[in-house]
Amino acid sequence: MPKLVLFLLMISASSYAAPSIEVGFSPEGSAQKRVLETINNAHSSIQMMAYAFQAKDITAALDAAEQRGVKVQVVIDKRRNTGPVSLAAMRDIARHGVALRIDGHYHIQHDKMMIVDGTTLETGSFNYAKSAEYSNSENVLIIKNMPDVVAQYQAHFASRWTISQPFTLTAQG
Repeated sequence: MPKLVLFLLMISASSYAAPSIEVGFSPEGSAQKRVLETINNAHSSIQMMAYAFQAKDITAALDAAEQRGVKVQVVIDKRRNTGPVSLAAMRDIARHGVALRIDGHYHIQHDKMMIVDGTTLETGSFNYAKSAEYSNSENVLIIKNMPDVVAQYQAHFASRWTISQPFTLTAQG
């Protein structure tokens, strides 16, 4: 009997993933690295909210995730992303099948976050733009295996997804 109890404890312990937190900063490069790792490690889903959306390496990683079968959904602030660099990034991910919505409901939609596979949360001040990668002082926090925290962000994402408008290539060129 003691062996059976020990065996059951080992099985339950091995299926439990301990919570973890990682940090990254820019312009030192670790923020960008953490964001790209998080996207590249996605298996089933990415839900992203962005204030500034311009970084080509991030759009390329989102495109690649969509192409490997990850369901990618992105909500972007309307007012911040009207320039040619932002519009090019938005067109790029939309052409690759990423579900993209534009949030003009608030004065600004200032969220910068990503939920990956329902278990990992990336958040912080890091904008998805070249200036955040190389010029600004920014931070990223990666939280893994904290379901109560992730669930709150999932509810927040769902509320913004619902009130935002679909981005279409035909309407945007």
